[in-house]
Formats: sequence, C-alpha cells, structure tokens
Amino acid sequence: MFYKLSSTFYMPKSVKIFITILTAALVTISCKKIDLFEQTKFFKQHQWASKDTANFTFNIADTNSMYKIFVVLRHEDAYHYNNIWMNITTTNPAGKTEKQLVELQLADNKNGWLGSGMTDVYDHRVAITRYPIKMQAGNYTFSLQHAMREQELQYILQAGIRVQKIVN
Repeated sequence: MFYKLSSTFYMPKSVKIFITILTAALVTISCKKIDLFEQTKFFKQHQWASKDTANFTFNIADTNSMYKIFVVLRHEDAYHYNNIWMNITTTNPAGKTEKQLVELQLADNKNGWLGSGMTDVYDHRVAITRYPIKMQAGNYTFSLQHAMREQELQYILQAGIRVQKIVN
C-alpha cells in the first residue's frame, strides 16, 4: 500500500514507518538530560559590595560520576577590568571548609571579552577545577566574595556557581 505525500510522489508504507521510528529515536536520544546545578545571585544597582557574599547550596547524590565546577559571572560592557579576583569558600558534606583566592580572566587585548555577549551584557562560565573531580554524597555549600580593591564593584549583574556532571 502507498501513501500520497503530494500530487506527484508516493511513498511505500514501510518507508513511512521506518522514517517515523527513526525520527522518534533521534528525538529521544537528543533530549538527554544534562545533570547540573547552576544558581546565581543578582546584585541590585549592578554593583557587588565586597562585604556581600553569594552563598549556594546543592546536593550531590551520584558519587560514581565526575564533576566540573564553574564560576558564573554576568557583567555589563562598562565593567572596568579584564579580570576579577574572588574568594571562594567550599564546605563539603563532612563539614570540611576550603578557601581559595581565584583570578578569573574575563577579557584579553586580542579578543576583548571572552564570554558570550549580547548588546552590552556578557556571560562567563569559567572552570575553577582544572580536571573533573569526584564528589562525596551530600550537601555542598559554595560562598563567593569579590576580592578586588574597590569596595563597590560596579557593573556586575550576577555571580554564581555551576556544577556539571561529566557524561561519558
């Protein structure tokens, strides 16, 4: 039996069924869930005070997977620097706290802003783990605080954390 697709072309029923199954399979495969946590804090008046800490807590259940951790930052084109220094404090499920001072490169002289941008707003997702890491089961807390010389860091819209499961 043939199905009419247009006034001049006919397709066998078996081909139509094959195309339908193939399309359904591709849609199912392409809709794979990405396991990640991402949360940001919005700064009023587009400025981040040095005393203002952004805190984020999330739960890790899968201890067999590897994870990459990113700092998420959104700023305006008028931001005065090509980098930002941050104090990042991590508390693991066992209660152990680790503090680190990290410099995030946001621009360079050759390419300008390194993040993705639209009009005058730029988004950055900068990895703070060099390689994927294993994480313990339980709640993790991240605290971000800018460590720049200015008390009120102008033109910063949001800062946050992204933890992404690496899919093999």
